[in-house]
Amino acid sequence: MDLRGRVTGLMGRARTDLAELVVIPSVADSRQYPPEGCARAAQWVVEAFIEEGFRDAHLEETADGSQAVIGSRPCADPAAPTVLLYAHYDVQPPLDEDAWRTPPFELTEVDGRWYGRGAADCKGNIVMHLTALRALGDDVPVNLKLVVEGSEEQGTGGLEDFVPKHAELLQADTILVCDTGNASVGVPAATVSLRGMVNLVVSVDALSSEVHSGMFGGAAPDALAALVAMLATLRDATGDTTVTGLDHGQTWPGEPYPPEQFRTDAGLVDGAALLGSGTVSDMLWARPALTILGIDCPPVLGSAAAIAPHARARLNLRIPPGTEPDVAEKALTEHLLASAPWGVRVGVESEATGAPFLARTDGPAYRAMAAAMEEAFGTSMVHLGQGGSIPLCNVFAETYPNAEIVLMGVEEPQALIHAPNESVDPREIARLALAEALFMQGLASGRER
Repeated sequence: MDLRGRVTGLMGRARTDLAELVVIPSVADSRQYPPEGCARAAQWVVEAFIEEGFRDAHLEETADGSQAVIGSRPCADPAAPTVLLYAHYDVQPPLDEDAWRTPPFELTEVDGRWYGRGAADCKGNIVMHLTALRALGDDVPVNLKLVVEGSEEQGTGGLEDFVPKHAELLQADTILVCDTGNASVGVPAATVSLRGMVNLVVSVDALSSEVHSGMFGGAAPDALAALVAMLATLRDATGDTTVTGLDHGQTWPGEPYPPEQFRTDAGLVDGAALLGSGTVSDMLWARPALTILGIDCPPVLGSAAAIAPHARARLNLRIPPGTEPDVAEKALTEHLLASAPWGVRVGVESEATGAPFLARTDGPAYRAMAAAMEEAFGTSMVHLGQGGSIPLCNVFAETYPNAEIVLMGVEEPQALIHAPNESVDPREIARLALAEALFMQGLASGRER
């Protein structure tokens, strides 16, 4: 079977599929977009997978009101391995539409890339699954299950609640979580580590009301200055996060992230320094990282000559595998309280937490995927970390402790997921569709390298 040739011949259809999906504004947040968009996308996915042999594909409502597409496709051998295919059809809002060079909800080709909201995250992965299945045709050698959720970007946990309550429905030997991506275009990767996170809001109260800075400044405590002093203790001069009680010296054992590539990917301005005492990979995937997401304080325009009585900041702490969220939350809270100057009143409110994830990579599925990726891309698969949290991975791991979880997908740094001008390189769809088809064949036959 010439799988590579079949995939190549299917790419026209893949583009048509992706165009049909991207045009649907399936933003899960109903405050910004009507729910009909998600309903249309869900139905499109159901019909597409029914056509590819998932005869029982249907919609299941989850606890957050979103609909998940569930289905199965048994093969001729009931004893063959079972593989669960995952993706999500909901997308981020387009944000500033004026910043888009092309219409966000219209698939547009520019310089060989396909632009549109969701083109990579994660509708491109839905199309990748479909292309792999079409390439195999009737010769799918493994038992398949499917789940495509509709609220991943909203983060409201509908599928996380659904999975343990319907464990038998989705049970599999291998779970392909297709919502990550490669190190760069043409460099295949499995994401083996995900950061967890702690979100806090810290508030500072120093005075009962604003007072004139000329009359009281110098003796009266300034809530904003106190907050700034507290936030300044969270990083040192090199940029290392310095939350007391957390391990700040771990190193990343997988693929390195070249500093110059990171500078380009992150869009550093000329002269800006990379932060931290470790490598880029250490700082991204092995160590805690504190980000100030927002500050409530008087804006520059319209500000008065007055001392701020109150100030707040929203903080995001990313934590590597090996650090529990409750430990990190306690450490950050205690650090903030201990660093408050001048006896100001400090409040810390927990907003959200998520556990980190570390995949097991020593099983037959990982070996089969490494072989498939190498054949499809012509180069060895590398192991990456990812800064974003995917809470569903921990739910899968807890619900199916014997399953191998492989994170992969069509996203890569140029895709600009969650930002204006999101795009996908169609070669990534083609190569990953080929890799997925080869993986199924290799897993079924026990071929490993």
